[in-house]
Amino acid sequence: MPSVDLAAFALTGALTGMIGALLGLGGGVFLVPLLALGFGVEPRTAVAASLVAVVTSSSTATMVNMRRSLVNVPLAFSLLLATSVGSLAGSTFAHHISTRALYIIFASTLFVVSLIVTSRSGKRNVIDDATMDTGALGGRIEEEGKTLSYRMKRLPVAMVVSLIAGGISGLLGVGGGVIQVPVLNSFCGIPIRVAAATSAFMIGPTASISAFLYLSRGDMDPLITAAVALGSLPGSIFGSWLSRHIAVRSIKGILATSLVLVAMRLSIAAFWM
Repeated sequence: MPSVDLAAFALTGALTGMIGALLGLGGGVFLVPLLALGFGVEPRTAVAASLVAVVTSSSTATMVNMRRSLVNVPLAFSLLLATSVGSLAGSTFAHHISTRALYIIFASTLFVVSLIVTSRSGKRNVIDDATMDTGALGGRIEEEGKTLSYRMKRLPVAMVVSLIAGGISGLLGVGGGVIQVPVLNSFCGIPIRVAAATSAFMIGPTASISAFLYLSRGDMDPLITAAVALGSLPGSIFGSWLSRHIAVRSIKGILATSLVLVAMRLSIAAFWM
């Protein structure tokens, strides 16, 4: 493979890793369409490369987020089993569906999530009370010099969504954050920054399960995967830093707009391929 192509794959990994770390999605939601539609990579090979890049970028983002005390570890471990089971099921099923169906599922998921984000964009989940009882799965964050509190709501909803998110991760290689972050923020009372950081914490082990299955089936291209994964490292570090300097409302706006654009491109590819 020419070095120019490898450099292009690495740059793509850096760009999607940055956006993924900023929004807490892992980057795969943008990487898979770019590889498959922009570079002509076979979709399952793109998914396999994305899963490895997602593991790399989410692990890097998690180290940054842990230092900022944004990861809700009890909540992450409460949801991780459901996400892992879903990931195993999704990656197993992926081998039996067509490329067109893969694109349609991907686009439909993004449209639904973008509607959720847009409809709840003005909602704030933090309470200006540093002494409030946050419960077993709630917590506190520092924002603009204040200590703000939040409580976990609708845990059963979060469990079901985590199972679905794991399935989407294994099926599409996007990381479960594309579903988990909007739902945790919009319906479960978790602030967007905490939801993104906690999702990134879970993405690593979840995507690893699926990546091994794609590798065992021979769907992984070592050169493409290595270039994309290495590029995602600096991109995810910069994205994690950038998230500290952008307003919450702006993050939600970027998230919704990005999801709609990618969904539209996938819809075009699905129906005119």
